[in-house]
Amino acid sequence: MYEVRHVEIHGHQVAYRMEGTGETILLIHGMAGSSSTWRDVMPALAERHQVLAPDLVGHGRSAKPAGDYSLGAFASGLRDLLDVLDVDVATVVGQSLGGGVAMQFAYQYPERCSRLVLVSSGGLGREVSWLLRALSLPGAELVLPVVAPAFVTERGNAISLWLRDHGVKGGRVAEMWQAYASLSLSENRTAFLRTLRAVVDPGGQAVAASDRLYLTESMPTLVLWGDHDTIIPVEHAYTAQAALPGSRLEIFEGIGHFPQVEAPDRFVEALVDFIGSTTPAPAVRSARSR
Repeated sequence: MYEVRHVEIHGHQVAYRMEGTGETILLIHGMAGSSSTWRDVMPALAERHQVLAPDLVGHGRSAKPAGDYSLGAFASGLRDLLDVLDVDVATVVGQSLGGGVAMQFAYQYPERCSRLVLVSSGGLGREVSWLLRALSLPGAELVLPVVAPAFVTERGNAISLWLRDHGVKGGRVAEMWQAYASLSLSENRTAFLRTLRAVVDPGGQAVAASDRLYLTESMPTLVLWGDHDTIIPVEHAYTAQAALPGSRLEIFEGIGHFPQVEAPDRFVEALVDFIGSTTPAPAVRSARSR
């Protein structure tokens, strides 16, 4: 896997992986995840493009400060990262929470977003996994240290990596387990709960982008989903396509919440074809300046 680099932004360390040359693809991971979720697709994508995969603040190897973990804060943080790395514009790809961040980024900084790709994306409806709704309840801080002890997660992490390395089709399980394993650390749990409660409440997803999707009508958009997604239902993919009539929809049969891990070759094929067959959106002024 490509080496993790660090850059300091506003006094905090931000981790990222970047390889390749050409038009930039910005890959945004999901909640409790990290840039490692893109490990199986980065090499092929980097053959044609410059690929940038950060660890969002509060995730992976980036700093985990007490602060704002809203979608807007993540979007502005990515804008700052692009500035530091001298990247003017990118095709923005977001998975799960990252999809919500990607939509927010496209809304706040349309001049920096040439295309939008939503993968099993949050922010398109209320429905979400019962577990995430339960963890948004008060008192989760007391439960997580019990259900995610370090000795359990270390052993389970080793098993999930062994399965993946030996070709066992456990990509979905391995990815979910790595997210779970990260919660054995106190600072990770705190950042996770701050992030979760910014977008999910006991009734479901609390943040919706449907009323602002029209702002990306001129932006080439790909919606990609697995029809076996048990975290965010595939029906949300059809909701997004209906709100964006010019968008492209790809449904992966038999795939769950992590298409980039469960079907990496097909994921790369779909993304490369989308980029190669669409014209980047024209630069426009930021929606916030209108």
